[in-house]
Amino acid sequence: MVSGLIMHKVGMTRIFGQDGEVIPVTLLKLSGGVVVGYKEVKGEKRVILAFDECKLKNIPKPIVGIIKKAGLDKGFRTLKEFALLNESELPPLGTKMSVDIFSVGELVDVTGISKGRGFQGVVKRWGFGGGPASHGSMSHRRPGSIGQKTEPGRVWKGKKMAGHMGMQTITIKNLQVVYVDKENEVIAVKGSVPGWIGGRIIVKKKKSGGKTQ
Repeated sequence: MVSGLIMHKVGMTRIFGQDGEVIPVTLLKLSGGVVVGYKEVKGEKRVILAFDECKLKNIPKPIVGIIKKAGLDKGFRTLKEFALLNESELPPLGTKMSVDIFSVGELVDVTGISKGRGFQGVVKRWGFGGGPASHGSMSHRRPGSIGQKTEPGRVWKGKKMAGHMGMQTITIKNLQVVYVDKENEVIAVKGSVPGWIGGRIIVKKKKSGGKTQ
């Protein structure tokens, strides 16, 4: 069994628990997940999976070579390595993975790229309180002082200032899987995940099993 999959964010909705509790969930859909190769890193066996089916002519030739070695005649935009949780269960080339590697109640780690917000000031980017809002003030949303005088004579690295916001790789740990639809290759995880609708999301199983009550 592989340790994870690349999925696409469908959007958010809600489901109801047995006691009527409203649970906000994010739907993630699998696109591809075909075994195209193997790799060994520091004695650990890894499986190369292909995602996002497309035409062969639209992908780089090195990736075309990997796909053809697996005996496939269709292209995939994305290749990703995943560790094997059980090395004795090595899936053969051409095997398509399914969302049934996840189970309801399991805890998973989710990684995605956050939405880009462009160039933003310190109030929106870092949550600064801003200056006085009273009449006469000219520093409503300014950052304030960014340093000292002659000593140290520079701005400290990492100072929170205005700049590009978003488009960062973010990992949220221990999200609970609350629904698995094997027929439509969709799972639902509790809460929100980073990224935009249609964006790629990496979902990884916990090494400890990730079970919850």
